[in-house]
Amino acid sequence: MIPYKNRFHGHKGPSYVYRNGQAVHSRLIVLKVVTNTHRKDSRATVVISKKTLKSAVGRNRIRRRVYEYIRTKIPEFNDVYDIALIISSSEMLNVPYGDMTKQIDQLFKQANVLKQTKDVAQKKL
Repeated sequence: MIPYKNRFHGHKGPSYVYRNGQAVHSRLIVLKVVTNTHRKDSRATVVISKKTLKSAVGRNRIRRRVYEYIRTKIPEFNDVYDIALIISSSEMLNVPYGDMTKQIDQLFKQANVLKQTKDVAQKKL
């Protein structure tokens, strides 16, 4: 689980991200990102609709797996962001952890959220 300071609080917390966030899509996940200049720490939420997956146990399992991965990536963010990961398919329940992390990494790279490593920066030069 991610620390308290990196979570949204209340149901209306991520509404600004939904309205104003830049959306990046993959087959199973939608990532909405907006820069937050008013905070010191990035915040993240994982949203899984009951329409997507009926089982609360399944929704919570997906949420725990995604939160754990986000917790490891927060130090690599290049700015302070509000992030909403919207799970759009029940297939996410059966996706292996390695494949899930690759998809989320790809979304973070497309949204330009992660710091560039020296190798990537040198290739662009």
